[in-house]
Amino acid sequence: MKTIDDSRKLNIVIVGASGDLARRKIFPALFALYCQGYLPDKFSIFGFARSKMDNQSFRDKITEHLTCRYAPGQECAERMDEFLAACSYLSGDYGDVEAFRRLKGEMDSVPSDSQPNCLFYMAVPPSVFLDVANSIGTAGMIYDESTEAWSRVVIEKPFGRDRASSDELTAKLGGVFTEEQIYRIDHYLGKEVVQNLLVLRFANLIFEPIWRREYISRVDISWSEDLDVAGRGGYFDEYGIIRDVMQNHLLQMLALIAMEPPAVLNARDIRDEKVKVLRSIAPIVMNNLVRGQYCAATVDGVEHIGYTEDDSVPSDSSTETYAAVILNIRNARWDGVPFFMRAGKGLAAKSTEISIYFRDVPGNMFCDAAGCPGVNKLKIRIQPDEAVILEINNKAPGLGFELTRQSLDLHYKNVFNEEIPDAYESLLIDVLQGEESLFIRHDELAAAWDIFTPILHAVEESGIKPELYDFGSNGPIAACEMFAEECGIKFDNDELRRERMSHKCDEQKHKGHLCVLASEKKFDELQTLVKDAKFVCFNCGRVAHDEGNLCNPMPLKG
Repeated sequence: MKTIDDSRKLNIVIVGASGDLARRKIFPALFALYCQGYLPDKFSIFGFARSKMDNQSFRDKITEHLTCRYAPGQECAERMDEFLAACSYLSGDYGDVEAFRRLKGEMDSVPSDSQPNCLFYMAVPPSVFLDVANSIGTAGMIYDESTEAWSRVVIEKPFGRDRASSDELTAKLGGVFTEEQIYRIDHYLGKEVVQNLLVLRFANLIFEPIWRREYISRVDISWSEDLDVAGRGGYFDEYGIIRDVMQNHLLQMLALIAMEPPAVLNARDIRDEKVKVLRSIAPIVMNNLVRGQYCAATVDGVEHIGYTEDDSVPSDSSTETYAAVILNIRNARWDGVPFFMRAGKGLAAKSTEISIYFRDVPGNMFCDAAGCPGVNKLKIRIQPDEAVILEINNKAPGLGFELTRQSLDLHYKNVFNEEIPDAYESLLIDVLQGEESLFIRHDELAAAWDIFTPILHAVEESGIKPELYDFGSNGPIAACEMFAEECGIKFDNDELRRERMSHKCDEQKHKGHLCVLASEKKFDELQTLVKDAKFVCFNCGRVAHDEGNLCNPMPLKG
């Protein structure tokens, strides 16, 4: 049970309080914590941003996104009034020290029996991080180590654009805050299933002995959204999907999956092991990267514009909205096991999953002329419909002896009655308690950038455009080809290997190609084109010896 120290008043300063992040995520999370008794009895919340508004207008904006999950009925209205009464607002420029001195004056004017703890949350674009930090420091709002009360600052990603800019940001922030005061937040680490990864791995004896290269053939980590950039193109086009999602969210999940057991369950040891595994990952090379950009398409009768048709995006943009990479970890546990990572916007569905594929059973007695049983797979679904699913082979009931694939599943909504907290609720309470396990340390950040910086620079220098893919599809076919080749799936010739599924955006026709043959179920023709194939993907026409290598497999027989 997480508890909060009631002995000292708490001041919370939300810088960028008028923005979407603050209104949609931070204030609702703070209200949820308040309703559950996780804020001190005495607290004040101060909003600061450039937008001009009075306290009542500010409170009205906050109210739009507050929910009654933890305070049903009449109690919710009462709790909401109490919470809003503790909220006030001041406007000013982020680099204006005098504005922050006025804010400090407002904070000091609220009576307190002792020096209050103070949390600063930077819900602002990274371009103004340093302006805000310097203004806070110069205004004298940060406590030094001699005080009993604490000062802490939460910073949202992205933390720079590459290793050099990240190091510069870290050094300059370090001139204002100590490393112990800085909480670099990645909200995916606050998601319930991600927090469960350490428990799943290290509290269950059945997994740790086989959690290694001898038993695991590959690991897939995927993130997809079925949305476009929705007017956020100005921000997104500056960073792209690799910097916005891969270098942080997905790499953090990889670290939790691949790290060695920490000696002790504390922040230092957990983060030490994450740093070790990140430093073991080889930098990405061009052959292990596919970049894509969604183009206009019609999905279920709805027309969707292409990325470069968005008014907030330059018409000649080369920013990727999709990326797929192959990562290799050079240590004794994972050497030779590819980690497939992919992320994209404008795809067929919204989903975040980790899939762990185990190896074939050696000398499997159940192999026959039709092939061998499929491999076991552990699927960890982060969102939506949180779940942990283990796919196994099982005898189908009856007098015959047929094998069937079945799932042992743990769906959170079917098993747990408790409300699953929002990621920001979990992370904010950790900040208040000084628990740093789920926040990114400076050396961890540097190790993450070392993996991606070389390939990001190489892409920018090459000027290579991303491959186009239809909005609502599964992404560029080149990603399927790259992953298939890594898994040892062979094609008859180079021309066949370079086939692309039909995309409306480049108006290609593919009559007779693999994707069309698959959709028309012309399996005999497919088998004449491809050596020893046993399965075909109905979505894209790729073929494989193992159905686990395909996103929508069908047996390659009539």
